[in-house]
Amino acid sequence: MAEQVGKRGRSHDAEGAREAILNAAEQVFAEHGFDGARVDAIAKVAGYNKSLIFQYYGDKLSLYAEVMRRADEQTRWMQTEILPAFLVSTSEADWVRVNRLLREFVGKYYDYLIEHPQVLRMFLWEMAEGWQTYAKIVSQRDIDDMVLAGPILDKMQSLGLLRTDRLNPMVQVLATLFAVHGYLGMFPLNRLFLPAEDFTSPEAQARAKEYIVDFVVHGLLADPVESRS
Repeated sequence: MAEQVGKRGRSHDAEGAREAILNAAEQVFAEHGFDGARVDAIAKVAGYNKSLIFQYYGDKLSLYAEVMRRADEQTRWMQTEILPAFLVSTSEADWVRVNRLLREFVGKYYDYLIEHPQVLRMFLWEMAEGWQTYAKIVSQRDIDDMVLAGPILDKMQSLGLLRTDRLNPMVQVLATLFAVHGYLGMFPLNRLFLPAEDFTSPEAQARAKEYIVDFVVHGLLADPVESRS
């Protein structure tokens, strides 16, 4: 019995150490980007020695991949809950339902990035650096997720639910969804040029969220049928 308790204790210690290392890595990668981050700095923030980081994750790139994978897991509800709902909604008569689902999708993703500003900064680093590091860690599951979404988006486009048929629907979704990253990334600049503006109150944040959700949804979805006739 004592041996079993000891094993459980070591397991919990290892889990805690891994979590602390991932949290520290997320912080340092967010502050400095992948190239600028140092494993020594991650170890210092985590409170564990560098050798333990290498023991758990191998190297800096593998650690970075694990941080990104954790962010992916935290947003997997978008694919497991909301995305499949489009399968039963992609008809011209269901424009209202598609609109509602997309608003839910974008709103939840906006909330996630607000709650995880360091993940947002990592994405902004990737965008600035041309996704070079992400290209090294992209997994087959990431590709499979895109393949799964493809037929749904193609069907939406064929039914005229998307605003344009001149671009691949996946490109349209990524372009409009990443407008959320750009908008949130502009907050420090907005505060610089508009120091008297209220950006932090719950009311201001609610208005900002409403604006960006409207921006993304109107940019992606075509107008409802009745307004086109």
